[in-house]
Amino acid sequence: MSLTLRTISREQHLAYIQSLPAASHMQVPGWADVKSEWRSENLGWFDKNGQMVGAGLVLYRQLPKIKRYLAYLPEGPVINWYAPNLRDWLEPMLAHLKQQGAFSVKMGPPVVIRRWDADAIKKGIADPDAKRLRDVEATFIEPRAFEVADQLRRMGWQQGEEEGAGFGDVQPRYVFQVPLEGRSLEDVHKGFNQLWRRNIKKAEKAGVEVVQGGYEDLPTWQHLYEITAVRDKFRPRPLSYFQRMWTALNSEDPNRMRLYFAVHEGEAVAAATMLIVGGHVWYSYGASANHKREVRPSNAMQWRMLRDAYALGASVYDLRGIGDSLEETDHLFGLIQFKVGTGGQAAEYLGEWDFPLNKLLHKALDMYMSRR
Repeated sequence: MSLTLRTISREQHLAYIQSLPAASHMQVPGWADVKSEWRSENLGWFDKNGQMVGAGLVLYRQLPKIKRYLAYLPEGPVINWYAPNLRDWLEPMLAHLKQQGAFSVKMGPPVVIRRWDADAIKKGIADPDAKRLRDVEATFIEPRAFEVADQLRRMGWQQGEEEGAGFGDVQPRYVFQVPLEGRSLEDVHKGFNQLWRRNIKKAEKAGVEVVQGGYEDLPTWQHLYEITAVRDKFRPRPLSYFQRMWTALNSEDPNRMRLYFAVHEGEAVAAATMLIVGGHVWYSYGASANHKREVRPSNAMQWRMLRDAYALGASVYDLRGIGDSLEETDHLFGLIQFKVGTGGQAAEYLGEWDFPLNKLLHKALDMYMSRR
């Protein structure tokens, strides 16, 4: 199979993404405008008939003081990962990126290895011997994913956990998803655990209303998000980031990004952003106030977002990252506990892979990143 690779226009890239059932929101052309501090390029793969068969958004980050770049394809590229010979796809890409001045390439194959359903996770949490998700028998295993990993290793791609390779995953390797395809909304609601169903009812009784907001409501979002950042001890992104995200994504597709608020007695007490690419819908950022937690605004908001995703014909509602620890003492344990209540499933992706085009500069970056 002979494939050629070349730079394509944003229009070509977008048209290709729109022809697919779904793709990562980090592989749409508009994502380049969200990450404005990186230089970007749109790549297309073409078969011998000139038909476009794959695409990738590359973000280039310049190394301090030298004109060499880290090339990053978050949750991409969007190619046929199960192709018998991945070399045909990845070698032209590496050659092209090297020409562009890249010293190292990082990518995140959108390939799921394992899935655990809610029951399996609950059993794992109850089992004192199960410390991590990997210790629990998976409900589903994708054998082709192991072949992908083997091919990548043989080509010289490396993963963060190996000998000083890579600088850890930037995107979460474990995510939590609620499958919607072939299920009724009633099924989805029945899949919630008792606590979730009770909390949704509680919010309804208390008069919590969930509404959609627009660009002009982003400062209200930011206020709740900054309260959350203090409470959960993380560094918040500035308001300008979300404004840029809204403008970039919604000018590409008017329904790419949505904003939701849970309102109680006229006050917004929880908020979330939602991203939509084809049949894949993500809950991407969430925030809530420190008070009125007893009226369960977050449960009400998730239920509304799930229903809206369902109405859009989505095949999956993705609650994004979780930690893989099943121990209650772990700081991320609350996250998996909250998400498992939706009755969905945890999914483990292949993780991110690095290819050092220049081993010396790659090592230097590795050391620089580990010191940060």
